[in-house]
Amino acid sequence: SLAGLATTASGVAAWSRRPSSRFGLLLALAGCAWFAVELNNPDVGSPLVFTSGLLTAAVCPAVVAHAALAYPEGRAPRWALAPAYAGTLLALGLLPALAFDPAAQGCAECPDNLLNVTSSPSLVEAASRAGIVLGLVWAPLLATLAIVRLARSSSAARRLTAPVLLPFAAYLGLVTVDYAHAASRGFLSNDGTDHALWLALAGALGLLVLGVAWAWVRSRRSRTQVARLVIELGDGPAVGGLRDALAGALGDPPLALAYPLEGDLLVDAEGRPISLSEGPGRAVTPLVRGGRAVAVIAHRAELLDDPELLEEIGAAAGLALDHERLQAQARARLEQLRASRARTVEAGDAERRRLERDLHDGAQQRLVVLSFALRLLRAQVDGEAAERVDAAAEELRGALDELRELAHGIYPAVLVDEGLATAIESLAEAADTPLAVEPLPEERFPPAVEAAAYFFVAELARRGGARVRAERADAWLRVEVGGAVLGGNLDELEDRIGAVDGSLVVENGSVRAEIPCGS
Repeated sequence: SLAGLATTASGVAAWSRRPSSRFGLLLALAGCAWFAVELNNPDVGSPLVFTSGLLTAAVCPAVVAHAALAYPEGRAPRWALAPAYAGTLLALGLLPALAFDPAAQGCAECPDNLLNVTSSPSLVEAASRAGIVLGLVWAPLLATLAIVRLARSSSAARRLTAPVLLPFAAYLGLVTVDYAHAASRGFLSNDGTDHALWLALAGALGLLVLGVAWAWVRSRRSRTQVARLVIELGDGPAVGGLRDALAGALGDPPLALAYPLEGDLLVDAEGRPISLSEGPGRAVTPLVRGGRAVAVIAHRAELLDDPELLEEIGAAAGLALDHERLQAQARARLEQLRASRARTVEAGDAERRRLERDLHDGAQQRLVVLSFALRLLRAQVDGEAAERVDAAAEELRGALDELRELAHGIYPAVLVDEGLATAIESLAEAADTPLAVEPLPEERFPPAVEAAAYFFVAELARRGGARVRAERADAWLRVEVGGAVLGGNLDELEDRIGAVDGSLVVENGSVRAEIPCGS
C-alpha cells in the first residue's frame, strides 16, 4: 500500500509542477493501478468495483512502463507500449471478464460480473495464457528499451533519467519473473513466490519514486547554485564568465548563451554573431523580462523542463545578464562600425584604383599618342611652324608629367604591381624633401594593409617626414615615420589605419602605425 500511495502522491505532485507533461498524470494512474489487484476480491461487495478489478488487475506494469518511458517530457513510444496494454487490458482483463460467470464457475461469494456475456472457463484460461506469453515478450522488451535509451543518452541526460529508468528496468525484470512463474499454471495467482515478488515490485516502484524526487532535489540544488554563482559574479564576470558559470551550475558544458541585438540577430558575449538551433536532445529557450527577450539559452532539452527554474534563472541572473548583455551589444555595434569603416575605406581605395586605371588607359595614352604625332609633324616643318610645334610638344610633356603625378597620387600602380617596399622607395625618390628609407620588408601583404601603410607614409612625407622604417613582427606590420610636422589633424590617418584594425602611436616626434597583417 505504501508503494502505491507514494507513487500516486509523487504523480500528483509532478503533474501540479508541470501540467503540460503527461508524466505526472501517468505516474498517478500507475499508483492507482497498483491497488487494482485488490478490487476483484469477493469481499468488495460491489459489482462495479469487482468488475473494475477483473478488468484492471494486471494493468499496473503497463501503466508504470508508460510513465517511466515518458519521463521527463511526457512522450513515450506508442509502438512499444501497445503490446503491454494489449496483454494486460485485453488478454488478462477484458477477454477473461467477458467469459467469467462467478456463480457458474464456483465463486458463490463473488459479486456479479457486469461484463460477463458467457461462461467459458476454457476461454478464460486461453486468454490468460495468451496474456502471460505476451507479458514474457513485452516486459523484457520495454526493460531493454529503457537500458538502450540510457546507453545512448548524453552523460548529463543520463544523470537525470538513470534514477528513474534503472528502477523501472528492475521492476519489469521482476514482472517478467512473475509471468514466467505463472506460465506453467496458465493464470496469475498469489502463492508464496508471488507474494515475495510483489514485495520486490513494491521496492522497485519505491526506488522509481525516489528517483523522481531526486530529480526535484537536483532541480532545487541547480537553482540554488545559479543564485549563489550569480552573487559571486555580482561585481561583473569576465567576458563569457556568465555562460561558464551557468554551464557549470546546470551540468551542461555545451550550454550556449546569446543576446538579441536587432531583428533576429544574436551575438555572444564578445559581440560576435552566433546561431542557436535546436537539435536532437537540445532546445533553445529565451529568457524574457518585461515582455522582451533579454537573452537566449541553448541547452539540453530536459534541463529547463521545470518552468520555475527558467523563471528563477532569469530573476537570479538578472544583474549579471544585463551587465553582459549591454557589453555584448556595445561590442557588436563597435564591430559593425569597424566593418562599416573598413568597407568605406575599401570602397574608396577601389575607386582610387579605378580612376588611376582610367587616367592611365585613357587620357594618358591619348596624350602619348598626341606626343608621337607632334614628333612626326616636327620632322615635316621648319621655321616658325617648327618653333610652334616644339612649344606645343613641351606643353604636352608638362601636361603628361602632371597627369602621371596625379594618377600616382590617386593610387600608385607600383603599389599594386611591385608591393609596399618598392612603392615607398618610389615615393622617396619623388619627394620634394629628402626622405630616408631604411630597409623595408620585401614580402607582399594583403592589399588593404599595403594601401593603409603606403598612404600613411605618403601623408606624413607630405608633412615633412624625414625617415621611414618598417618591420614585420609576428602578425603585425609596424611602420614608423619620423620628422613629420605633427601639429595637424591625424583623424584621417587614424580612420584609415583603424579600418584595418590597426592603431597609431605618437611618441618622441615619430608616428608609428601598427597594422595586423595575418600569420
